[in-house]
Amino acid sequence: MRYWCERAWLDDGPRPGVLIEVDGTHIASITTADSQPHGATRLPGLVLPGLANAHSHAFHRALRGRATGEGTFWSWREQMYAVAGKLDPDTYRRLATAVYTEMALAGITTVGEFHYLHHPPGGGRYDDPNEMSAALAQAAHDAGIRLTLLDTCYLTSGFGTPVEGVQRRFSDGDAQAWAERAERFTVDCARVRLGAAVHSVRAVPPEQIAEIAAWAHRFSAPLHVHLSEQRKENEACLAAHGRTPAELLDSAGALGPDTTAVHATHLTGHDLRLLGGSGTGTCLCPTTEADLGDGIGPALALDAAGSPLSLGSDGHSTIDVLAEAHAVESGQRLSTERRGHFGAERLLEMASTTGHRALGWLDAGRIAPGQRADLVAVDLNGTRLAAVPPAAVPAVARADDVRHVIANGRGIVRDGEHEHIPDPGRRLRPLLEELL
Repeated sequence: MRYWCERAWLDDGPRPGVLIEVDGTHIASITTADSQPHGATRLPGLVLPGLANAHSHAFHRALRGRATGEGTFWSWREQMYAVAGKLDPDTYRRLATAVYTEMALAGITTVGEFHYLHHPPGGGRYDDPNEMSAALAQAAHDAGIRLTLLDTCYLTSGFGTPVEGVQRRFSDGDAQAWAERAERFTVDCARVRLGAAVHSVRAVPPEQIAEIAAWAHRFSAPLHVHLSEQRKENEACLAAHGRTPAELLDSAGALGPDTTAVHATHLTGHDLRLLGGSGTGTCLCPTTEADLGDGIGPALALDAAGSPLSLGSDGHSTIDVLAEAHAVESGQRLSTERRGHFGAERLLEMASTTGHRALGWLDAGRIAPGQRADLVAVDLNGTRLAAVPPAAVPAVARADDVRHVIANGRGIVRDGEHEHIPDPGRRLRPLLEELL
């Protein structure tokens, strides 16, 4: 397959007249061509590499627009638990399919699903203990995007407090049982990869965090963890262990270049040095952090310390990785009262290359030979991007500027419509009425 791009974002920035040869799922070669060659498919506008959503909770999408009143993360959590208590494998698949289709329409070609909704209500077991995982894999397949299933260990309600209520659906009992179940999940290596996650230091005791980290190292799997999202978590961790959450993870051997800390909103100077010095990545989710009133993450300090930055839509108050990138820069401008911290190239890197690396896809996130054939064409003639210099597009574009998406060498979005799942919103409405 050959694609001729009016402009394409290569390793040295936007270039006009780019011909991309695709062999199966990967880019075979890139050459220049002033005009569209015979037999090549034209991609108008500016073609960006596929975007990575490094942190997703698919079922949180049900709460969009329903958590707008007064409250905090902790009051929102009760609404989230109510939805979690009602989902079964069929409704989870249907919901996730709509969510992943929305991601595809936004130019997202890989998602990292931070998955802890494992078991039936009451804490029993499905005949297939990974039936909920299979529902997510099927949803990603149907939407045409890749999935890193971050199978999440969740064992306690708080420091030293057993799980209760809907949390019983999340728990395997201990880290060994979690590992035994996770290893039984059948992975399609071409489209799905298995990673590990520690829900948080409050949900997994330190000695069992060490077991999960060792499991991830043994299988060379990415390891993700919610870290210091709220000040209350930090205070409780200090009271229980005399250490910050980052220090606790470090003592358990859970930091390192294959680990991604999600949020990392409230860090000490020592925490920053631990993350940066170990090469631990940070996934920022600024639209969700704003929606829940969590605070502004220290993106500049993390970057300076050496922590690679990626992006996630988390609770899906919006699904737009480009908007997440813009919000990172905006947050730092608001914090410092200065402009120009992360330029367009760095924002695109967060949204593509670094995000894919955080999810274990080292051959994705760039338009280059040997990389996955993930191509996202944005419209340069629409109201938002008209007359915007191509080199500035990643700092201005939004999801609704995406017109065409090729993922893994397969066309999934054409002229702003999903090629295989028409009108996902119409499918979603009756499902949410059923759940809510």
